[in-house]
Amino acid sequence: MPLTVFGANVIIVIICVLWLCSGNYKNKFYQIIKNKLILASIVFFCLHLVGLFWTEDLRWGLHIVHKMWYFLLLLPILFTIVIKENIRLYISAFLLAIALTEIASYLVWFQILEPFKNATVENPTPFMSHISYNPILAFAIYLVLHEVFFNKKLSNLLFSLYSFFAISMSVNMFITGGRAGHVAFFAMLVILIFQVFDKQRIKSLLVIMIIIPTIFTTAYQFSDLFKKRVDSTIAEVYETASTFRTTNRGTSIGMRINFTINSFDLIKENPILGVGTGDFPAEYSKVNQINSPGLPDTGNPHNMYTLVWTQLGLVGLLSMFSIFYYQIKLSNNSHSKFLRDVGITLPLIFLVLMLSDSYLLGHYTTLMFIFFSSFLYNDFEKK
Repeated sequence: MPLTVFGANVIIVIICVLWLCSGNYKNKFYQIIKNKLILASIVFFCLHLVGLFWTEDLRWGLHIVHKMWYFLLLLPILFTIVIKENIRLYISAFLLAIALTEIASYLVWFQILEPFKNATVENPTPFMSHISYNPILAFAIYLVLHEVFFNKKLSNLLFSLYSFFAISMSVNMFITGGRAGHVAFFAMLVILIFQVFDKQRIKSLLVIMIIIPTIFTTAYQFSDLFKKRVDSTIAEVYETASTFRTTNRGTSIGMRINFTINSFDLIKENPILGVGTGDFPAEYSKVNQINSPGLPDTGNPHNMYTLVWTQLGLVGLLSMFSIFYYQIKLSNNSHSKFLRDVGITLPLIFLVLMLSDSYLLGHYTTLMFIFFSSFLYNDFEKK
């Protein structure tokens, strides 16, 4: 999954074709309709189809529908074929791919390998952009740390390997430049600390107050790229705050704020049903020419909530939230601490990530979300 778009798509197509030819459709249909998360996923996709009826730009609408098809087919299909006994195998395969990606990243960073694909020596993310890589890496670090803290069956050798893996991935996090991934990393640590200390909230808060600043300061001191990203963010916030009302809002943060302001003008005109699945770019351009003609148009406001609300209205936004609601609800009902902890962490990380970009539209991040959703919320006991 993290290594190649083409390879992942080929495997997905093979899985879907085999599933369609495998029979036992009545039982599969029953599995799908009795799980509220899967139904919420299908409804969310179908709203994108319904939104085509009042969209004027059908081409862009179909483009968005194509990006969302995982929620209609892939999630329900994977949900009906996953096997409880293989969950560790699924996760191990994911972590192996992350390990290969991390090794390639370090080889580029140490200049043992020539930079290839997306990688540079300064920002070594070869197989995907840092926008996708760092959030996926943050979730992988969580999975490994969860094993270190909670899996009492780990041998001393495995405990040492997992600990080294977690440390090496954490270092890799800060030599690559995804700011959303950095935020996801710290959010993940906060969640994990609360899970480690369970109901000891005061103790959790004290540990958080020590661990988070310590890691942040260490990364800031030793990673030139992280320092540069932090400094640029602070500078942009200061510049945006001091000049936002009088300039063209040309900083990265300023433009994101501008995207949101202009998008909310569209939302105010179409609060319930939105402008349609395909009309965001055209409608945004009209508002942008009035409100901020000096800034470029966009087809993505870099905020998943804003995008869905603009396209599909409050109905679409509530539908998307229902997916996360059922993930958390089903996790709380799980008898397995591992499934409960990981099942809650996945949606929480995405709820944070989606403030900065449309992470349910990206190939890599959406595929990770679907992949883990297919077995974290699967009620195996009742099958």
